Amino acid sequence: MSAAGSAATGEDRDLDRMLTLDVLIPTRNRAGQLTRAIESLLAAPVPEGLAVSIVPVDNGSTDGTGPALEWLSARFPGRLHVIHERRCGKSRALNAGILATSGDLVGMIDDDEEVDVEWYRQVLRAFTEDPALDFIGGPYRPVWGTDPPDWIPRDYLAVLGDVDSGLGERPFTADFDGILKGGNAVIRRSTLMRVGPYAEWLGPAGAARLLSCEDEEMYLRLLETGARGRYVPQLVVHHHVSGERLTPGYFRRWCFWRGVSRGLMDRAHPLPVQYLAGVPRFLYGSAARGLRQVVTRRLAGRSRSLSDELKAWDLAGYLWGRHIYTLARFSPVRSRRRLSTLFPQTDSGGLSHDDLNWNPSCFSSKGNVSQGTGDHHPTGGSRLAEHRRAPAPPC
Repeated sequence: MSAAGSAATGEDRDLDRMLTLDVLIPTRNRAGQLTRAIESLLAAPVPEGLAVSIVPVDNGSTDGTGPALEWLSARFPGRLHVIHERRCGKSRALNAGILATSGDLVGMIDDDEEVDVEWYRQVLRAFTEDPALDFIGGPYRPVWGTDPPDWIPRDYLAVLGDVDSGLGERPFTADFDGILKGGNAVIRRSTLMRVGPYAEWLGPAGAARLLSCEDEEMYLRLLETGARGRYVPQLVVHHHVSGERLTPGYFRRWCFWRGVSRGLMDRAHPLPVQYLAGVPRFLYGSAARGLRQVVTRRLAGRSRSLSDELKAWDLAGYLWGRHIYTLARFSPVRSRRRLSTLFPQTDSGGLSHDDLNWNPSCFSSKGNVSQGTGDHHPTGGSRLAEHRRAPAPPC
């Protein structure tokens, strides 16, 4: 029986007819926010036909996260299954959670979110109405702890976790005006086994580095392998915007590190555009126009627009990630550990590592999986398949 199956609330349900869902919550030193996120998952109604297991993945917390999880596990026995991943990094935490669970579906939210009361119902509806569906995602609705300042750039709302692609339900394709965001996503486990795990050379890894794009890199691989996904506007999460993000300095750091992340990712997923010095040419033009506006406004005695300045930080980060950042020379970093020994599987129908080498640094490498010209995503890039090793970076 899967971990998700053991969490069913109706004893008379036929588990063989149910979809099982493991909801992963990677977390590090956010005990209060994590508790709120878990309580929202516990409070949301679970519809008939779906069995849910809530899986917090403690990524080396040193605050009150451990005692909080012990208290919640005791209060709601059988509904929480806590995983510990000592290696710092969101992608590592997600991969550890995926390997330690065996539900049909793998859901992911962030520890500073709350799910809407309809979240589980929308998951069940989407995957039962379309049994061939591989993944779904939905919008983030911001929850402001204080009134948002007027200077927040409207074209950089993603910095604050304010992401909404409209009211219409539609497929995720190369033409979709966004991506599958990792804080509100549900993917079939069988699809993850085919596509491979989250890239551990991307994603947040400690306070010093705001690396990101682990979800964007996963999304590109989902599309390039032909996985079918849908944007479900009713699949809502409410994202709490912390006060520390409401500063120009945070916006600058976020844009720089997103640029670093995209510079790293560019080696695996180059864009179908013209390049100059290893960087898409349009970034130079965007940064030049932004800086010109900054100078023009200053000379005219007008307040400058942060959006114009951030274009330069986008470019600086991309250059740093493409040419300077250490991991650009070694990514993807292959794990030194055999995952099959870390998470031994039983007869519960979980993951089998006998015929699948699940490399958490890049992709699933099976003997009959092509790594040649067929591994192209819709924008024309190919997956990176280096077999180099380097120590995992410290937190």
